[in-house]
Parts: sequence; structure tokens; C-alpha cells
Amino acid sequence: MSAGILVGTAVVYSRIPSITKHYMEKLQGELTGVMADMVPGKIDDVMPELPTSTGPAVELPKSPF
Repeated sequence: MSAGILVGTAVVYSRIPSITKHYMEKLQGELTGVMADMVPGKIDDVMPELPTSTGPAVELPKSPF
């Protein structure tokens, strides 16, 4: 029984990085989906309208040479 507990603990301990990585990837995927749904609406709210015309050209300073 002690050997079984020891082996079980060793297996679980050695699998912790892969288990953690799996759950982190799942969490990142869910967060990415939530953020992708939220961001377009927020960007449209804060972006000013683009101008429909431009002003006159700006003159370059005269070269001293």
C-alpha cells in the first residue's frame, strides 16, 4: 500500500506541468474568445470618424545650400 501511494504521488507530481499547461491553454483560449467579442464594439465607440477631405500641402523649409 505504501508503494502504491509512493508511485501514485510520483506520477501525479511528474504530470503537474502538463496538467497546468493544458488548463492554461484552455483558459487562454476562452479569454481570447471573450476579448475578441468585446474589443470590436469598444473600438468603434472610442474611434473618431475619419476625415473625408484633407487640407493643403505643407511647404518644406528652404535648404540653405
